[in-house]
Order: sequence, then C-alpha cells, then structure tokens
Amino acid sequence: MSLVGNWSYPTAIKFGAGRIKELPEACAAAGMKKPLLVTDKGLADLPITSATLDIMDAAGLGRGLFSDVDPNPNEKNLEAGVAAYTAGGHDGVIAFGGGSGLDLGKMVAFMAGQSRPVWDFEDVGDWWTRADADVIAPIIAVPTTAGTGSEVGRASVITNSETHSKKIIFHPKVLPTVVICDPELTVGMPKFITAGTGLDAFAHCVEAFSSPHYHPMSQGIALEGIRLVKDYLPRAYADGTDIEARAQLMSAAAMGATAFQKGLGAIHAMSHPIGAVFNTHHGTTNAVCMPAVLEFNAPAIADRFQQAAAYLGIDGGFDGFRAFVQEFNDSLGIPRTLSDLGVTEASIPELVEGAIIDPSCGGNPIELTKENLTQLFKAAL
Repeated sequence: MSLVGNWSYPTAIKFGAGRIKELPEACAAAGMKKPLLVTDKGLADLPITSATLDIMDAAGLGRGLFSDVDPNPNEKNLEAGVAAYTAGGHDGVIAFGGGSGLDLGKMVAFMAGQSRPVWDFEDVGDWWTRADADVIAPIIAVPTTAGTGSEVGRASVITNSETHSKKIIFHPKVLPTVVICDPELTVGMPKFITAGTGLDAFAHCVEAFSSPHYHPMSQGIALEGIRLVKDYLPRAYADGTDIEARAQLMSAAAMGATAFQKGLGAIHAMSHPIGAVFNTHHGTTNAVCMPAVLEFNAPAIADRFQQAAAYLGIDGGFDGFRAFVQEFNDSLGIPRTLSDLGVTEASIPELVEGAIIDPSCGGNPIELTKENLTQLFKAAL
C-alpha cells in the first residue's frame, strides 16, 4: 500500500514522503507571497529547516524565519513573533515543527492583526468571537514530529509566563489552510522525542475514546489511532529511518487531534499545569500520568475498553489494556513517576488549581474535583 494521499479532512492535507517539495504550491493556494517560517530554537539550525528555507527561496518566497520559540511557548515568544512578522512585511505563516513551533506559528498568524491581548481569546464560551476574523493571516502547517496533531487543530496552547498556567486559544480560522505531512521530516528525531511525541498521540486517542460525549466519528478515529501507535511506535523507536512506521505515526498524530473534538480529560488536565510549572515535555508527561488516570476512570471506561482491547489484540480486556500501557511506557524509556520529572508533593495545590481551570477537564468520564485531582497527582508521584 502506498502511504501517499491528498485528504480534505479536517482541512487540506498533502500526505506522503518527500512532499515538502510541494510547499510553494501550498503557499500559492493559501495566497502567500512572502511567508514567515516559524519554528522552535532546536529546529532552527537543522538540515530539514535549511532545506525548507531553500525551497522557499528558490520559489521566490524569501527566507523569512522566526525561531525564538520555547518548548512550552509563551506570550513573550508570541509578542516577538508578531513583531518579526510585522517588521518583515509578511503575508502568511508557515508553522514548522513539533507542538511548540506549530502552536506559536498559528498564534503569530492569528494575533498579527488583532488589537486585544491574546488572553482575551481563551477557549471560554464564545470569546473567540472577539477576534477580527478578517485580519487573521493564512497558515500552512508542516509537522516535523508525530504527536501533537496541532497541524489539524483550531487552537494553540500558550503558557502565561506570569501565572505559569497554560491557556488554550481558539478560533476556527486558526485551522491551517494547507497541511504538508512529510514523514521524512521526522526521521532525525532522537529516541526520547520519538517516544514522547508518539505517546502524546496515544494519549489524545485514549482520552478521546474515554470521553463520555457523543461523537461516533471521533470514537472510531481514536480507536484506530491507538492501534497505529501501538503497532508502529516500537518500530520507529527501534529504527528511526523506518519510513512506513514514521508515516503511520504521523497519521496517528493527526487522527488524535481530530478525535479529541470529543473531549480530553484528566491526563491533559494534569499534564498542562505540570508543563507550565516544571517545563516538562508534554507527551512524556501525558504518558507518566496515564496509568493513574486509567485506574481512576476504570468504573466509567472498563466496558468500552473490553471491546477495544480485543480489536487491539490485547488479552485481558480493560485490565490487560491498563497493564499494556505501563509495559509500553517502560519499553520506550518513559519515567514511571511524576517525581522523576521533578514534580514535588509541595507543588500539588498549585497544580490542582491549574487543572481545575483547564478546559480540557471537560471530557473526563468522571467529574474532576479538587479532592480527586489531589489524589491523582499523589498517585502519579
């Protein structure tokens, strides 16, 4: 089977090895003549970035680059990115990288023409309608990891550097116009990033599958996404040049972010404040939190995972799946506890407050309270 496709769900996606070469055509489709490529500090000097800038330059699109993006991007990064966009006279953004580069790039395109602070557009009620939709710049997304799925999302996660809390900023026009998913761009990822990003996609799918909200399309996508990560992450971890495995994981990443329209839950409610306070890798943090959350949610999700386990080829129903998750983490070098990530018991009250105000709590099958979140954080320590 050829792992190449042109998809239109949830936006236009050019999927397949080598398709970064089609970036100029994507820019033309989005109406960009002078785009700004936004990526993170770690990617700025890597060959895949310079090769992409070469493609842009050869097509007369310039070499506009902004890379002052932290692993957990914040409003200071955003302010600097908007300043670079404006000073360069750019007319669109190529969001390039993992979750940080994609999220910040989308926000630069979103905020470049706005007059209100970014926090006014948090994903609360209809706050997104405060934005001037007519001045949102076009966005092309090019993921270089297979995890967050931000390339197919209508929101970004930005850390407030003063309060150390993560905020979800939403607007329908933040969904990229064109996405280029080229698995060759992920070949150079080190093992720990391959594991952490792959388990981020896994967590998205598991939480979407666990959510009690009615969305059969997302439910089906989530289950197949779980299978793809289960089957192909070990291969990519063992051999980073395995293009088939890399492609399947890139599909799973987009599937996870599409599926979590159904809702996320306690895993993300925990990992967002942990990442904001301790600057941990998001996918790795999700993976560490998952076993405790599965046990907590067991009364509400055991039946549906009985069926899922059979489809996934895992014996023992829900208990078998829960055991598999811990074994899967161990095989990929994931720490077993939050303490291993630097989280302390003294920090739990602050983390609980961050979790309670996080909109991602809403998809958990069991209501999250301060009391049971406190117990969850303690269980994961």
